[in-house]
Amino acid sequence: MAIADLYTSSEHRRNLAHFAALATLANVDGEISSEEKSMLDRFASKLDITEAEYKEVMKSENKYPIDPPHNSERRLERLYDLFRIIFSDHHIDEEEMFLLKKYAIGLGFSGEQADKIIERSVAIFSGKIEFDDYLYLVKH
Repeated sequence: MAIADLYTSSEHRRNLAHFAALATLANVDGEISSEEKSMLDRFASKLDITEAEYKEVMKSENKYPIDPPHNSERRLERLYDLFRIIFSDHHIDEEEMFLLKKYAIGLGFSGEQADKIIERSVAIFSGKIEFDDYLYLVKH
């Protein structure tokens, strides 16, 4: 039985699926750092993930599919969450970039859209944004 089958609330199922995707991404390099664990703990609380669900998701053999939201703002929110997980260790590696693009496409972005969003997000999260972009972000 799939873990999502245990829960009746569709919102909770979406939250659980999102958390599972975050955990999979955090573990892409084979180890979850203390910063990533702390971030996952906060997301578990934010998404109302129970201790039993948390433990089930964190099992090494578990891999969960992406549950894409229909709203573009919610898709961007999911990507933002992923960037926070990735940059909790102040580094993004090739495997994380690959999975991030795969996740963005799974959320419903085209390959070209995913590339643009990821490129801009990396610039923002790494602090390497152009002044014009900074100005736009501050003013809006």
